[in-house]
Amino acid sequence: MADLHIKIAGVDFRNPVIAASGTFGFGHEFSEFYPLSELGGICCKGITLEKRPGNPPPRIAETPSGMLNSVGLQNPGVDHFIREDLPWLKRQGTVVIANIAGNTPEDYCRTAEKLSDTSVDMIELNISCPNVKQGGVQFGTTCKGAETVTSAVRKVCRKPLMVKLSPNASDIAEIAAAAESAGADALSLINTLTGMRIDIHSRRPVLHNNTGGLSGPAVFPVAVRMVWQVSRRVKIPVVGMGGVSSWQDAAELMLAGASAVQVGTVLFSDPYAPLKIVNGLNRYLDENRIADVSELTGKVKPW
Repeated sequence: MADLHIKIAGVDFRNPVIAASGTFGFGHEFSEFYPLSELGGICCKGITLEKRPGNPPPRIAETPSGMLNSVGLQNPGVDHFIREDLPWLKRQGTVVIANIAGNTPEDYCRTAEKLSDTSVDMIELNISCPNVKQGGVQFGTTCKGAETVTSAVRKVCRKPLMVKLSPNASDIAEIAAAAESAGADALSLINTLTGMRIDIHSRRPVLHNNTGGLSGPAVFPVAVRMVWQVSRRVKIPVVGMGGVSSWQDAAELMLAGASAVQVGTVLFSDPYAPLKIVNGLNRYLDENRIADVSELTGKVKPW
C-alpha cells in the first residue's frame, strides 16, 4: 500500500483528507458513523471570540450541483470550544485544526492567543467568510487586508498558522503571496463563492441574508484553477478545497498543487465520502505504482 502520510507546517497527518470547516461541526455526529481517526484531520466549525447565533433562516438552499449557505458562523464561542469540545476531539486520534474568525484583527488575535495555550494542532485563519456583515471576506479580498490580519495573528499565535483564502478576489495569487509574506505557514483555498437565488413566486431571495456562499461540485473547476495559480506563486503548502466529492477530485487538486484536500459539502449527502476518497486514492496510487501520495502534489503537466 502507498504511503498516505503527509506533513504540513510540521504537523503530521495520517492521510491527506481533512473534513472542512463548517460542514463537520466538531465531529460528534460523524463519530457515530466511523472512527474519526480514519480521517487525516478535522477542521472545526468556525470559532469566534464570543458566542454567535448566526444568521436568521432560511440560510441553506440547494442549487444545481451545489448549495448556498448563509449560516453566519453560528458557534458557541472559543471558551466553550476549549472547555467542552476540544478535550473530546483530542481523544479521537486525528489532527485537530481550529478555524477562527472575527470582526476585527483584535478579535482574531485574542481568539488565536487563547487557542495557542491549548492542544489544537493548527489554526486556520478564516479571512474569507462571505456570510457575515463584519470581518471575514473584507480581510481576504485585498493584499493589505490579508497581510494586516495575518501579520497581527502571527505575532500572538504559537501554533502552525494556515490562512483560508477567498475566491472573491481579483487576484488570489497576490493575496496568497501577501499572506505568505505576513507569516502564514500554509494556505487553504477556496472558500465559497458569493452567490444568490430568487424565488420567482415570492420575489424574495431564497436566503434571508439575500446572498450566500456557493459550494459543491459547481465550484470545483474554479478551485482547481486557483490552487494551481496559488501553488505556483508561493513556497508554503497549499490545502485545496471547493467541491471535492470523489477520490478523482482529490487527485486532481493534488496534481494542481495541493498537499492535502478538505472535503465539505458532499458530507451532507454522503457522510462516508472522506473514507471513500482515502480508499480511492490508495487504489489509484497502487495501480500507478506511486509509493507516496506526496508525489502527486504539483505534478500537472501544463500544455
